[in-house]
Amino acid sequence: MPDPGPQSGLPALIRDSWQPHLALGITGHRATNPTYGAHAAAIAAALDALFAQIEAMAAALPGARGAVRLHSLLVDGTDQVAAESALAQGWELAVPLPFGAALNCAINAHPRTLADADALISGGTASDPAVEAKAAAIRGVIGRAQRFELADRDTEIASLWRRTLSHPDDSTAQRAFDALASDNVALAGRVMIERVDLMIAVWDGKVANLPGGTGHTVTAALTMGAPVLLIDPARPATWRILTRPEELAQPVDPAATPDMARLEAIIRAAVLAEGWEPADLARETWRPRSSPFFGLYRRIERVFGEGGWFGSLRISYETPGVIASGSGAPVLAAAEAMPGGDPAVARQLGEAVLPMFAWADGIANRLADAYRSGMTVNFVLAALAVMVGLAYLPLRMVEVKWAFALVELLLLGGILAMTAAGSRCGWHRRWFAMRRVAEYLRHAPALLLLGVARSTGRWPRSRQGSGHGSGQGGADWPEHFARHALRDVGLPQVAVTRDYLRAGLAGAVLPHVTAQAAYHEFKAHRLERVHHRLDKAAETCFVLAVAAVTAYLVLKGAGAAGLVPKALASDLSPVFTFFGVAFPTLGANLSGIRYFGDFERFAAISRVAADKLREIEARITLLLSGTDSALTYAATADLIHALDEAVVEEIASWQAVFGAKHLALPA
Repeated sequence: MPDPGPQSGLPALIRDSWQPHLALGITGHRATNPTYGAHAAAIAAALDALFAQIEAMAAALPGARGAVRLHSLLVDGTDQVAAESALAQGWELAVPLPFGAALNCAINAHPRTLADADALISGGTASDPAVEAKAAAIRGVIGRAQRFELADRDTEIASLWRRTLSHPDDSTAQRAFDALASDNVALAGRVMIERVDLMIAVWDGKVANLPGGTGHTVTAALTMGAPVLLIDPARPATWRILTRPEELAQPVDPAATPDMARLEAIIRAAVLAEGWEPADLARETWRPRSSPFFGLYRRIERVFGEGGWFGSLRISYETPGVIASGSGAPVLAAAEAMPGGDPAVARQLGEAVLPMFAWADGIANRLADAYRSGMTVNFVLAALAVMVGLAYLPLRMVEVKWAFALVELLLLGGILAMTAAGSRCGWHRRWFAMRRVAEYLRHAPALLLLGVARSTGRWPRSRQGSGHGSGQGGADWPEHFARHALRDVGLPQVAVTRDYLRAGLAGAVLPHVTAQAAYHEFKAHRLERVHHRLDKAAETCFVLAVAAVTAYLVLKGAGAAGLVPKALASDLSPVFTFFGVAFPTLGANLSGIRYFGDFERFAAISRVAADKLREIEARITLLLSGTDSALTYAATADLIHALDEAVVEEIASWQAVFGAKHLALPA
C-alpha cells in the first residue's frame, strides 16, 4: 500500500465536511387550544420575526457553518406553522415523528370516521375535505423534511386508535390509546430535545404534567440542560429565556422585553468554541506509525506487564482513508444491511465519522507516547544522574571525577530539555483533547444508526485548557467538535421498525459493546500486573539498599573485632556507598514511574468500565432474545444512552487521574 502521507487528507475533510450549525426545537399548543386559536395570526408573525432575528444572528458569526436546523414533531398548530416558517427561511427541517409517517398523518388530520382513518393509514385520500386538507398540509411539510419515524408500535397504536373511532363510548380503549400515544409523543420529544441548542415553546404555562404535551416537553428540555425560549401565546411578541426547571415557577414581569443579548449569547455558544477554530485541529499531523523515539513508557508496560524485554514497539495506525474497508467494515456492513436503513448515514459513517475517529485516535496515541514516555525518561535520567555522579567512587577514578560530573550535568540537562519540550509542544494538553475526540467518535455508529444523541446540556465540561501548542485555546473544543460531527450526520431518514431495531442492536451495537468490554478487561489485567511488578521491583531495590548498608556495617564491626582486616571495610566503602545510594534512588524512581502511571487506578477504571459494558451486553442479549413486543425504541434508546454514559464516565475518570499530571521535573 502506498504511504498515504502524514495528513492523509483529513484536514480537508474537516474543512469541507465538518460544519457546526445551530439546532432549534419547536413545541407549542395545538390549533384546538383556545388561546392559540385566538392569536394564531400573531403567533405566526412572531415566529417569522423571531426566526429572521435568529438567522441574522447566526449569519453574523465568523466562519463557515451549516444551515440552521429546526426540529419539529409536526403536530397541528404551532409545530406546523413553525415548520413552514423555517422552510421559508431556507433552514433544514428534521422531524422525529411519534409514529410512522402514514399513521402520524392520519392521527394529526383528526378524521371523524373509521373509513377516513383507514384511508389515510393506507396512504389514500380522506373523503372529508377538511380532514384531507389537514392531511395534505402534513404530507407537504413532511415531504421536505428529514423524517425519523418511531414506527415500532404502529400496529398496536393503530389498533387502539381504530377502536376509539369505531367505539367512541369505549373509555378503556380511549385511555389505552391516549397513554400509548402520549408515551410515543414524549419519546419523539426526547429525540428532539437531545439535538437542540435552544427549544422554542409557545405555551401558556398551565398544564405541565401531560406526557408529550407542550409543558412536559418544556420541563424535559430544561431538565436535560437545553435552554427554552418561552413565548406567551396571548402576547406572542414577548418572550423570555429559561435555563432551569425552577424558573417556571417564578413570577413573570409583564414589562420585561425580549433579551436579545442572551439569545445571541446562546447562539454564539452553540456554534462557536471560544478560543478555538477548525484550523487549529487541521494543524495536527497524523502519521502512520508510532514514534521510534517515544516508546519507553510502553516498554515499561511490556517489561512489567508481559515480561518482554526486547522486540519492536512500533505500532502502525489504521489509515483514515482505509478504515471503512478495515476495522470499520463490519459496522458499515451492518448499517447497510439494516432493513429500511438510510444509505446516507452509512455513507457518512464511512466517509467522514470513522475516518475522523481513526485520525484523532492515531494522533492521540502518538501524543500519549510523547507525554508519558517523556515523563518516564525524566525519571530514568534522574536515577542515572545520581548513579553516574557517584560511579567514580567504586571505579576509583577520583582524578577524573569531573568527567562523571559532566555526564551527570548532561543527564540533568536532558531532564530540563524534555520538560521544556513537553510544555512548549503541549503534549499533555493536546493528548487530552485528541483522546476525548477519538473516544466520543469511537461509539458514534451506535448513536447515529439508532437516532440517539447526548443532549447539549449534558456534554462534559472541561476545567483544563486544551488548546494546541503553547496556547490555551477553548477547553471544551473536543466536545464541541464531536457534538457537531455527530450532529452533522443528523437523524437517519428511516421508519424505525422492530426489524430495524433488532438489526441495529445485533449488528452494530452488540459487537461494539462486547469488543470494548473485552478490551477493558484485558487492559485492567495487564495494568494490575504492571502495578504489582513495579511495586515489587521498587521494594527489592530498597531491600538491596538495606543489605548494602548492613553489609558495610557488619564488615566494619568484623574488622573492629579482628575477624577480618580493618582496611577491608575502608577499601570497600566506596562500593557500599555507591550501592547504598543507587538502590534507593532506583527504587524511588521506579515508585515515581508507578505513581505517575497510576496503573492501579487505571486498572480500576477499566474494571468499572468493563463491568458496565458487560451489564449492557447482557441487557442487549436479553432484549434480543425476549418477546418481540419488548423490543421497542424506548428500550433500545435506554441501552444506547447507558452505553454513552459508560463511555463518558470512563473518559471523566481517566481525566481525573491524569488531569493534573503535567510533564514536570521528577521530585
